[in-house]
Amino acid sequence: MQGPSWEQDDGKPRPLGVAWLEPEQAYNFAIHAGNARSVTLLMYLKDELRVPWHSVELDPLKNKSGPIWHCRVPISEAGDAEYYAYQVDGPVEDSALPWHAFDPEKVLLDPYSRSIFFPDCFNREAARSPGSNAGRSPLGRLDVCRCPFDWGDEPRIRHGSDLVIYEMHVRGFTRDPSSDVDPSNRGTFAGVVEKIPYLKELGVTAVELMPVFQFDPEDNNYWGYMPLNFFSPHHAYSSHHSSCEQHSQFREMVRELHAAKIEVILDVVYNHTCEGDHRGPTYSYRGIDNDVYYVASSDPASPYANFSGTGNTLDTSHPTVRSLIVDSLRYWAKEMHVDGFRFDLASVFSRDSEGNINLQQPPLFDQIASDPDLANVRLIAEPWDAAGLYQLGSSFPGQTWMQWNGRYCDTLQRFVRGDDGMVPDLMTRLYGSSDLFPDHPSQSFRPFQSINYVTSHDGFTLYDVVAYNDKHNEANGQNNHDGPNEYSSNNGWEGDADAPQSVRDLRKRQVKNFCCLLMLSAGTPMFRMGDEFMQTQGGNNNPYNQDNETSWLDWHRLESNQEVFRFFKQMIAFRKKHPSIGRSTFWREDIRWFGAEDPNIDMSAQSHGLAYHLRDSRNSGCDLYVMVNGSKDSRHFVVHPRDRDWQRVIDTSLPSPLDIQCEESSPVLNQHAYRVNPRSVVVLQQFTSHTGDTQR
Repeated sequence: MQGPSWEQDDGKPRPLGVAWLEPEQAYNFAIHAGNARSVTLLMYLKDELRVPWHSVELDPLKNKSGPIWHCRVPISEAGDAEYYAYQVDGPVEDSALPWHAFDPEKVLLDPYSRSIFFPDCFNREAARSPGSNAGRSPLGRLDVCRCPFDWGDEPRIRHGSDLVIYEMHVRGFTRDPSSDVDPSNRGTFAGVVEKIPYLKELGVTAVELMPVFQFDPEDNNYWGYMPLNFFSPHHAYSSHHSSCEQHSQFREMVRELHAAKIEVILDVVYNHTCEGDHRGPTYSYRGIDNDVYYVASSDPASPYANFSGTGNTLDTSHPTVRSLIVDSLRYWAKEMHVDGFRFDLASVFSRDSEGNINLQQPPLFDQIASDPDLANVRLIAEPWDAAGLYQLGSSFPGQTWMQWNGRYCDTLQRFVRGDDGMVPDLMTRLYGSSDLFPDHPSQSFRPFQSINYVTSHDGFTLYDVVAYNDKHNEANGQNNHDGPNEYSSNNGWEGDADAPQSVRDLRKRQVKNFCCLLMLSAGTPMFRMGDEFMQTQGGNNNPYNQDNETSWLDWHRLESNQEVFRFFKQMIAFRKKHPSIGRSTFWREDIRWFGAEDPNIDMSAQSHGLAYHLRDSRNSGCDLYVMVNGSKDSRHFVVHPRDRDWQRVIDTSLPSPLDIQCEESSPVLNQHAYRVNPRSVVVLQQFTSHTGDTQR
């Protein structure tokens, strides 16, 4: 669009960041710094990173519109400059916002940079100390706005009853040499592409990538939950570090995953940044407009509110921060073709600029909901924060969002390890957690909004849940005080060393039990990478800073645990084959609960078993009868109704391949009772049409 002639001299305030204007052969720069007194644009050559090749002191009477500073730089002036940054001073005279951290010597990163360059002399400490960090600061890349990409005939798909989420760390997935990925691609987006055939064989239909936004490489945070920027892919996840390659390799990964009918969901962190508290580095937000970006505390000794547990909290109620977040979401959805987002500590969005909880509809949720570019994007919440706000279920303000169901995790871990009194809660979790997501017309929640999981990155691996009573986090450097307290059980022996075969066999069965119950539950199943072949972290349940073999997948375990891998693969296929499990509405009249010998279910504290008949009334396909024995003793279960022929398809106590046989030729019961072995799950099925059925 042809704009006013003055824009060629003054620049324009939108879009924020740097934009390449091909007809004018010029860059447009725009940055939000409403409380700044002066802003200077710095442009650097590839081989000179201390002294700018070209700088522009922005005139507030010419290069400022409201709170946004902007300018236009033709290529004739930019020359061969490859990087850019800003210097910002303030506050502006008569500013009503006194809480600032301006340092006119600091070289500051544009919050809207699409790609970030770290010079060889990059130094986190230089950003923590007052004064200049020239030559040692991260810089935005200029050429990223001119990177073409051919998406081809990329298919886009949105899964329903067959949605199975696989939580993955991009680096940890293929970094270990045992991955057999090309050495140059290990730990990168390209490495994920090499493993797509494996993901297809496993059967997962979505990958949820732990943070891929650019984070501070000197922050000792392997997980990536300390973001430096909300638009740039993390530079180390590309096998080639040019700005175009960083974006192209991410896009290639998305395109190829989509070709395999696998959705891409990003774990995003919009509640804090890597700048930390007042002792942390000044890379960007703090030096540009501290009062706007962060929530202040009332404690002068700790001026930054810390509802994130990481030193600072973004003020997501401020219009500038809300726009930053929505612009970031829109960018990843539109330009990078991401299918969904999982929001870390999403309850922070319920806090206002003073940190108080807004129990009405917080503005960020409305802004996301009203954005047409995000209308078909999956929104998944971690519905709590680090300061005690817990909004799981109907109390979470995003009424149509999916949510990580921490109650499901706790219930499954406790039931499988043998805790008393868990049967009523297990029933509720299997049904879709209607206590949290009410099955009532007044609110009309759906069961798929519950993201069911037994393990995630934040805790033990599934194998470690059944191999350790205690966490072993000494390597993290916090005297083993870090990490969550979980409901694990070592099943008679702590760890792997010299564990008896009987213990190993029981652990394998318990892993199958977890997988089986997860795939049989109403809701959306999720599990973490490596659980399908019993990956271990040696009992470390918080390896956020362990960029080593502790966290990297050991693909040798896939070879040694083929039986478990086969079970996971077959259970995922079983769930897909029975869409009545993951239907869009609650089971309601199609489920009937039973006890073992007695038709009435035993809800007492001493009970460790239940059964249920799930009727497939919609698809005229296949009824299921599930028997769960969580006790240490065998139980005889009477199968209801008795006048039907049932096939046994799953028995987690049996060796492979008898543990799961999903073919229609699987064994038929010749009696109306089944002996369920200790700590096992049995599933029967019956192919039938319900026309004229009066068994209800």
